[in-house]
Amino acid sequence: MALTYGRELLATRELLLNLTMREVKGQYRRTVLGQLWSIINPLATMVVYTLVFSLLLRVPPPPGDPSGLDVYALWLMCGLLPWTYFTRVVNGGVASITNNAGLITKVYFPRMHLPLSVTLSTAITFGIELLVLTLALLLFGGLPLLWLPLVLVATVILAMFATGLAMMLAIVNVHFRDTQHFVGILLPMWMFLTPIIYPFTLVQEAAARSGEWIVTVFQLNPMLHIIELFRTLLYDNALPGPLDWLAATAAAALVFGLGSLVFARHEPRLAELL
Repeated sequence: MALTYGRELLATRELLLNLTMREVKGQYRRTVLGQLWSIINPLATMVVYTLVFSLLLRVPPPPGDPSGLDVYALWLMCGLLPWTYFTRVVNGGVASITNNAGLITKVYFPRMHLPLSVTLSTAITFGIELLVLTLALLLFGGLPLLWLPLVLVATVILAMFATGLAMMLAIVNVHFRDTQHFVGILLPMWMFLTPIIYPFTLVQEAAARSGEWIVTVFQLNPMLHIIELFRTLLYDNALPGPLDWLAATAAAALVFGLGSLVFARHEPRLAELL
């Protein structure tokens, strides 16, 4: 069954491309700046977090090793951009079925294309943001170009994890429409529990005072390891440790596989439920 469904997805790949382009065109429809908003939004967030955490609260991250970079704004963006991509895929994927109820009830097509189109369209925006970040890192003396092939691998891992979670939540959202609102509340909480705007060294210092269990709990967070992949490659210009690669890849494979299974099993009844 899984093989048959996979062939169906492959046979209708042109539909996936059309849905992806629809998402891209509709993202900033009727706006003056268009795709420039994909750069303005993270830049504005970076400025706010930099002012609050770097200048006011004095949360300095360790310098990049061996890059030597010591710029909080760049350190922040190396973690914030992957997180932003993750939240966009999850938020868009959760609502992808209910937002297309009219299309689903009128014609049959593999419904999995809907959350997948969100992932691919958001990846285009993410690619633009990464390009700008890469140029900024080069300007300040970093060498991110050498690590871009591995950044692409990390992006695939991130996309798989986000898409798998989005597919599961999309099915739950069909049954309980409050799901997308709960997700909107939980994602900011998840962000602050992930070392994105503060370094992991702060967690380790807290563990030294209160117990090593704090570090263990934080390391159970898959996004911690995924963010570390991007930050180590782009900011440190170094090869991430095997623990981060293994934990991130295992989490992505497990969540994507489970999400695909749950989605495929419930897909036949989606038109009826909507």
